[in-house]
Amino acid sequence: MRIDIITIFPKMFEPVLGESMIKRARAKGKVKIQLYDLRDYTSNKHRKVDDRPFGGGSGMVMTPEPVFNAVESIRSSSRIRKSKVILLSPQGKKLDQKAAKRLSKYKQLILICGHYEGVDDRIRQRLVDEEISIGDYVLTGGELPAMVLVDSLVRLIPGVLGDKNSLNFESFEGNLLEYAHYTRPSDFRGIRVPAILLSGDHKKIEAWRKKEAIRKTRRRRPDLLCAKYK
Repeated sequence: MRIDIITIFPKMFEPVLGESMIKRARAKGKVKIQLYDLRDYTSNKHRKVDDRPFGGGSGMVMTPEPVFNAVESIRSSSRIRKSKVILLSPQGKKLDQKAAKRLSKYKQLILICGHYEGVDDRIRQRLVDEEISIGDYVLTGGELPAMVLVDSLVRLIPGVLGDKNSLNFESFEGNLLEYAHYTRPSDFRGIRVPAILLSGDHKKIEAWRKKEAIRKTRRRRPDLLCAKYK
């Protein structure tokens, strides 16, 4: 998988992309992540990528020229047919696990990190395939949402996680939150691990975990429960 990120703050990314699972995935060649400074694609001698909005109003708006130039340059150099341009925006569809799985199937994603008061709407009309939000709140820019999106996608790429079966038992799989986990010691400050987990009876343990997942979801996120669990 290839992920191209267009931003005016490329230095924000390396501390995240250069650590932990994403670092290992890049080292293994499972994902190629490229960063592009939007200012490199403007013809403005001062490298400006924003301007005042027509009609008045507060703030500045990202101009279309550098964004179009950046996306067209990336597509021309990669020559990957199955690519998708995503704008990180509070107006987008909220990111969830289902969306992450769908997007992880693409060979190439081009992420545009919005900033200021937003982007010139011609970028949305002619360039963007999809808008993604990570929640109903406003951030300074699209850089942090882009990092969240990248993390959620990379872990789904085959061969990235050490145990591929762990993906089957995570929160949101089957519309359930994940069951409670315990490790050693079995008794910590008088709080004991449920006896069933120490029994060695894997069939009963699996049934307990399913029951716990349903119970937790019913209490914390009843909106996720499908009809058979309600």
